[in-house]
Amino acid sequence: MNSQLFTLAILEIIMAIGFSVIIIFISYRMLKYLFFKKADLRSDNHAFKVFTSGIILSIGLILSEIIPSITNIIRIQATQTESVDYGTLIAYSGLYLFIGFVMAVIINAAVFFLFSILTRGIDEFKEIQNNNLPVSILVTAILVSITLIVKESIALLISALVPYPEVTNYI
Repeated sequence: MNSQLFTLAILEIIMAIGFSVIIIFISYRMLKYLFFKKADLRSDNHAFKVFTSGIILSIGLILSEIIPSITNIIRIQATQTESVDYGTLIAYSGLYLFIGFVMAVIINAAVFFLFSILTRGIDEFKEIQNNNLPVSILVTAILVSITLIVKESIALLISALVPYPEVTNYI
C-alpha cells in the first residue's frame, strides 16, 4: 500500500466534504438572506423547499465536476515531488471550489434572468414566497437543466488550471 497516496486520498475526502458543506451552507444563507428572509424549511412553504433543493442539487452537480481536478493535483503531488506540499493542495482545491461556487452563482442568476424573460409579469421570488409550487418546480427544472448543460464546460475550465508537469516533445 502506498501510504502517501492513502494519506492524500483521506485529505481529499476531508477537503471535499469540508469545502462542500461550507459552500452549500453559504449558498443557503445567501439565498435566504437575499430573497427569502421569512421562509424557513420548517414552514409549510413547499415551494421554497423545492427551490432550495434545486439550488443544492445544482451546486452538488457543479462540485462533483471539480473533484477530478482536485484528484489530479493530489496525484501529481504524490508522483512528481519528493514531499507533498499540503499548502499547494489546499490552495488549488480552494481555488477550484471557489470557481465552482462563482459558477453556481452565475448559473443561478442566469436562470432567474431567463425565467424573468420567459414569464413577464411574474415575480418568481414572490410566487415562491407565496408557496406557488408549479413556479418553484419550473424554476428548479430550468436551474438543473442549465447546470447539467454547463457542468462539463466548468470541468474543462477547472482542468485547464491544473498545473501538469512539463513534458518534452521529441517529435
